[in-house]
Amino acid sequence: IQVVGIFGFTHEDHIGKISFPPIQAVPSFPSSFPHLFAGRDNLRCLIPCAIDQDPYFRMTRDVAPRIGYQKPALIESSFFPALQGETGKMSASDPNSAIYVTDSPKVIKNKVNRYAFSGGQDSIENHRKYGANLEVDIPVKYLGFFLEDDDELEHIKKEYGAGRLLTGEVKKRLIEVLSEIVERHQKARALVTDEMVDAFMAVRPLPHMFS
Repeated sequence: IQVVGIFGFTHEDHIGKISFPPIQAVPSFPSSFPHLFAGRDNLRCLIPCAIDQDPYFRMTRDVAPRIGYQKPALIESSFFPALQGETGKMSASDPNSAIYVTDSPKVIKNKVNRYAFSGGQDSIENHRKYGANLEVDIPVKYLGFFLEDDDELEHIKKEYGAGRLLTGEVKKRLIEVLSEIVERHQKARALVTDEMVDAFMAVRPLPHMFS
């Protein structure tokens, strides 16, 4: 009944829908990982997630004390928008909706220039006059995630919002930032062996967990 109330399920919904929320909840409890937390059922869980996952863990917080566990806590992150804008959704069926860590610098440049939704005006004259709408501009939002220099980010927002920076200039900076990150990742990934992956994924106690 509680699951039905939280998620709006009806009695006509597939049973799989109703069974899924408990599956989401299970990793919140230390007993789900006996190889890590054997005998330590009093541990608290911190869950990083996006806002769309919030109902699952509000449910979990309700249930946890009744079954003898601590309530999990949440850190909720911002949604990462699709290149086409806030109303779009990243999808594997649309490779132009996102930047992939396997993309080449050429592909990144093409995606940003062609598909990253701009909050700039429809002409340079209007842009200089009215400035960019930073609330909808995807290049600025992406820089907010990936540009490490906060002072530079604020400078870009100020100048772009005032119309002194053009969309092409902002996209150029984003292309530089993304290409550097992706290239660094690809070099690191090339050094990873199957043996390293097997060791990382192995079910094992983690050393010095409680020391």
